[in-house]
Amino acid sequence: MENILIAENITKDFTGHRALDDVSIAVPRGKVYGLLGPNGAGKTTLIRIINHITAPDRGEVFFDGHTLTAADTAFIGYLPEERGLYKKMKVGDQAVFFARLKGLSKEEATKRLKEWFEHLEISDWWDKKVEELSKGMAQKVQFIVTVLHRPKLLIFDEPFSGFDPINAGVLKREILKLRDEGATVIFSTHNMSSVEELCENITLINRSRNILSGSVAEIRESFSDNSFELAYLGSPEALTVAAQSAGAEITLGGIDPMGNALASLRMPAADAVRSVLGAVNAAVDIRSFTPHIASMDDIFVRAVEKSNATLS
Repeated sequence: MENILIAENITKDFTGHRALDDVSIAVPRGKVYGLLGPNGAGKTTLIRIINHITAPDRGEVFFDGHTLTAADTAFIGYLPEERGLYKKMKVGDQAVFFARLKGLSKEEATKRLKEWFEHLEISDWWDKKVEELSKGMAQKVQFIVTVLHRPKLLIFDEPFSGFDPINAGVLKREILKLRDEGATVIFSTHNMSSVEELCENITLINRSRNILSGSVAEIRESFSDNSFELAYLGSPEALTVAAQSAGAEITLGGIDPMGNALASLRMPAADAVRSVLGAVNAAVDIRSFTPHIASMDDIFVRAVEKSNATLS
């Protein structure tokens, strides 16, 4: 798969602190890529390097097949976590101002902005002052300005902070639409449910190092513990005897909305599923049998804890 962005062996030191320590990432073109990590892990430093705001001490960044240059920032849209708007300016005037900084003419900027304002249902705010906007409304304006020049690469740092669930959903749909139209998206977030909804690939940075990279599906599968969720009708006692006789660990659960009893089964080995399922099926009426896939929340915590133990 072609990568639109490659960062190789990036190291960045500040006074008394190494912000990035030999970090490498490869971002596939046309995908949503999650850049994850605890506060202070180095994510923002890496984003600033990609945006040519600061330079690495060692390593190199490649964009769209060549070494990243300052000119490439014209093809990157960046929405930082710390956002600033001029409070006394009118919303429309400020949006046009930022759009012109991205190289659009006043006429083209106004045309595109009016379309976006109507699309996100904020047209009534065009002539109001920025200081009158709620935090969520201001973020909508900043989102529009970030994507207006139709960049190849979009970078969002905590894009959903300050949004209620409805507007967060609107923004998620717009991000996926931009991806479908050909844009590549990197977003940094602590919201693991958003990662599961949007991201196809991730990198997890902890204490300045890349500790986990890959596709979300493959990473979740690799962190699974060979457990399965079972819904059934029948005797819990008979189920327990059957499961344990086949070597499986069993934890009985409650009742689902359909009236089925629930249990969790952990297999003694990856190739034991067929034999355990056969024993269980002879004891109870199985209604569903699904693998337990680790959540991104669980993976985040486990990976960071393992990394911290290794680096201590």
